[in-house]
Amino acid sequence: MPTRIGFDRDKYLRMQSEHIAQRRRQFGGKLYLEFGGKLVDDMHASRVLPGFTPDNKIVMLAELADEVEIIVAVSARDFQRRKVRADLGIGYEDEVLRHIDAFRDYGLHVGSVVVTQWTDDNREAQAFKTKLERLGITVYRHFPIPGYPGDVARIVSADGYGRNEYIETERDLVVVTAPGPGSGKMATCLSQVYQDHLRGLSSGYAKFETFPIWNLPLDHPVNIAYEAATADLDDVNMIDPFHLAAHGVQTVNYNRDVEIFPVLARLFEQMLGTCPYASPTDMGVNMAGHCISDDEACREASRQEIIRRYFKALVTEKQDAIDPFQSERIALSMAKVGVTVEDRPVVPPTRELAADTGAPAAAIELPDGRIITGKTSALLGCSSAMLLNALKALAGIDQEALLLSPESIEPIQTLKTTHLGSRNPRLHTDEVLIALAVSASTDPNAARAMEQIATLRGCDVHTSTILGSVDEGIFRSLGVQVTNEPVYATKSLYRKR
Repeated sequence: MPTRIGFDRDKYLRMQSEHIAQRRRQFGGKLYLEFGGKLVDDMHASRVLPGFTPDNKIVMLAELADEVEIIVAVSARDFQRRKVRADLGIGYEDEVLRHIDAFRDYGLHVGSVVVTQWTDDNREAQAFKTKLERLGITVYRHFPIPGYPGDVARIVSADGYGRNEYIETERDLVVVTAPGPGSGKMATCLSQVYQDHLRGLSSGYAKFETFPIWNLPLDHPVNIAYEAATADLDDVNMIDPFHLAAHGVQTVNYNRDVEIFPVLARLFEQMLGTCPYASPTDMGVNMAGHCISDDEACREASRQEIIRRYFKALVTEKQDAIDPFQSERIALSMAKVGVTVEDRPVVPPTRELAADTGAPAAAIELPDGRIITGKTSALLGCSSAMLLNALKALAGIDQEALLLSPESIEPIQTLKTTHLGSRNPRLHTDEVLIALAVSASTDPNAARAMEQIATLRGCDVHTSTILGSVDEGIFRSLGVQVTNEPVYATKSLYRKR
């Protein structure tokens, strides 16, 4: 069905900007503003809050370009784990560079990169630091603190934050962002506030947050979808006990912010004599809950996101041969919101077609709610067939019409198998799109189909087997939201990821 807009983007940008200005006045001097979630391409937010565009945050900051300085934080541990941003399929090293390029494209000043959790035996982090410095980017190191976050006395001391390299900044609004969660953004901000105090400088801290949304119920699907998105981090949404005690009001926060709050409170008490915040919720800059214009639209979008996260976890566990920790956690989230995988409209027809044909199958839900399927043939893989069928449906072309003739496909197959060493003669989605583009110059139907490609953005797809890297990348480029059954199409032990 057509996506219902559930979020007022313009109201959000306005309210967030006003709230940031208020926090800057509150502290007077430098403000370290931690940006929770993705500053660039916040795909999760755009999926669960229809109307929230992926560039919301960076557009708002661009209006303050002359006042803002950006620090990118990344954990050294993520380099060792070769962590990948799932929605884009790229490693954190490339994601940091992509972030910096994006910030600069918007006219924003990137002051430096800080590598947190630094240890001298982490060769991957050392190599990345060297690479950045050769690119002319200043890099700082922050170190693990034994007893973090429980040993407050040690953390707020010369043996804790005092060990970190002090990040030199030029502007009074310092945004600390990261390629993903668990990168040490908050610790970076608090370390800076501590060291500013030692230098006689006035500074403060606030958190630009999106999830969980503090003024939505704990069991609201938007908040539960955040738990599903961070299942690998063992994050848990919870009632903020500090806010309840201070204000008598139930608000939602998450375990890591609640755990670290005593550190923040102790830090400000040592420097200012009192903490400006009574709770983790107080320190947030989060107006998202006030900007939901259609609650049911956001609820349904969040339910669908949880199902997508579940399939993603199943596939990751299959590929990495690991225990089903993430999928089991997300299964609990599905139970909380009352959905099963069958509630994803493209799942049942995919499974039915795969069972009927005994071969891989795929299905896509078009913007008007129609479900279009694709099956495996001698010429096309199921994803390629589905893609062509979807474009025909969108263009009003008879499903029996051939957009690509066997005569045009066979030379491509010969090239693949005879000269390029491919074992699979069927055309991938990229090959199909190139062939379609070539045909469009002489075939009116192919030209009409090509005109519909942009309409695929935001559509949902499900396949009965794990996609190869080529098809996965094409769907990502098209803006299609894909899930897969955790099943390989072949029994080969080696698979290109």
